[in-house]
Amino acid sequence: MGTYLGIDIGTSGTKTIAIDEKGEILASASAEYPCSVPRPLWSEQDPEEWWKAVVKTVHSVLDQIGEHGPEVRAIGLSGQMHGSVFLDEKDRVLRPAILWNDQRTGEECRQIEEMAGGRENLIQMAANPALTGFTAPKILWLRNHEPENFDKMKKVLLPKDEIRRRLTGEYATDVSDASGMLLLDIRKRNWSKKLLSLLDLDESLLGKVYESEEITGQLTQEAADLLGLSSRCLVVGGAGDCAAGAVGNGIVRPGILSTSIGTSGVMFVHSDEVKIDPLGRVHTFCHAVRNKWHLMGVNLSSGGSLQWFKNSLCPELLREAREKSAEIYDLLAEEAEKTPPGAEGLFFLPYLSGERTPLADPDARGAFIGLTLAHHRGHLVRALMEGVIYSMRESLEIFRSENIPVNEIRVSGGGSKSPLWRQMQADIFAQDVHRINSEEGPALGVALLAAVGTGEFTSIEEACAAAISLRDTISPQSENSDFYNRAFPVYQNFYHQLKDSFQKIKNFNLERLISD
Repeated sequence: MGTYLGIDIGTSGTKTIAIDEKGEILASASAEYPCSVPRPLWSEQDPEEWWKAVVKTVHSVLDQIGEHGPEVRAIGLSGQMHGSVFLDEKDRVLRPAILWNDQRTGEECRQIEEMAGGRENLIQMAANPALTGFTAPKILWLRNHEPENFDKMKKVLLPKDEIRRRLTGEYATDVSDASGMLLLDIRKRNWSKKLLSLLDLDESLLGKVYESEEITGQLTQEAADLLGLSSRCLVVGGAGDCAAGAVGNGIVRPGILSTSIGTSGVMFVHSDEVKIDPLGRVHTFCHAVRNKWHLMGVNLSSGGSLQWFKNSLCPELLREAREKSAEIYDLLAEEAEKTPPGAEGLFFLPYLSGERTPLADPDARGAFIGLTLAHHRGHLVRALMEGVIYSMRESLEIFRSENIPVNEIRVSGGGSKSPLWRQMQADIFAQDVHRINSEEGPALGVALLAAVGTGEFTSIEEACAAAISLRDTISPQSENSDFYNRAFPVYQNFYHQLKDSFQKIKNFNLERLISD
């Protein structure tokens, strides 16, 4: 019997699962860790926290599967994309990792576009514009603002690839995760020598690029002893969390779109060929499926918006939830369900961390618009949830405008566990949405990739067909969809009306920081 592990290094925590040779889940474990915000719109983590979470969750999973532990044949790695782990010549971490939702690199993005000969030229080279979340701007930020660390830097790794290094001693990545660094030739599926040269960066800083199911190494004896595994256990390329989540949802052929509401919101569609949005509104990346690609829209504060609301504005409800042994998100959803679609004229812009798709604006700010004395907490929650789905619909509209087929929508992520949020997606997208038989997402996706890498399945398509099936369907309510179709353009227009004001707000903050 073959057993395979999938490890997902998320923003708020790490999840590890074990599957058998049929793709059935045997065990699952999670461990949380903090995220640091040392300045407004900055976001950092200590990579050591990831490693501690990996050790903890692997041990928990092995305890659950008992005698099957020694039979773990391979591990697949997934993780939050774009983050930067800077290492010196002795593999010591030089500073906290700068994460995907960090917005400090606006000037470096402008610098990259200038060095590449303009935004259009950059999109043709890298299939994407320079965005603050990507890795290349973070490397330039280090060069511009922490030159002493830049001079010491010998490697820069993505979050999951730092864990790979701890497991195998290898510097490596996979095509899907590398796509989000803004340093990959998406068409050739390898590092772009031209772009590296233009940015004056040496390819030796980067790990070797693999396809997602390819074997990248095996456990060192030290890592094997620490985890309780065999040193014969292999580690495959794995995938960035978005591509891994898509594999875990079976998005491995044209016509199926995945929506995921986690900290961020992701709209993901498979493509058999390279398709680039010339305006750079959505991303084109290499898929975790060999020689395939995907298009993706990302909204930076989706589930994160509701988490912020809970933590910042609901202390008494948190106490009530603890007293009732209830889930606070369920209590918030109950209040939201009591208000009608549209929250009686209230809108929410979910730009709490700036925004990526389709605005590419790190200076965008969150806002409730339309507040009156008649509104209460339930209205706020409903407007917030609707605003998140409106923001995701913008990606769907781009896919439709580019004639990318979307025949089936599959929902996933923590937010999609909410019946209200699932129904909102069906209503606002005006299309059936489906749940699948598993909610493990990225961890399942890379566990399946590990099984493919060892020959348990002949392809990732075969693995997904064996492990993934539709669970149920949620259909749109026509009256709600009619309303949302009228309200959606109103939502879209708010950003354009407020864009100049967002810039002024940023300037106020800069003036305060300078005076301090």
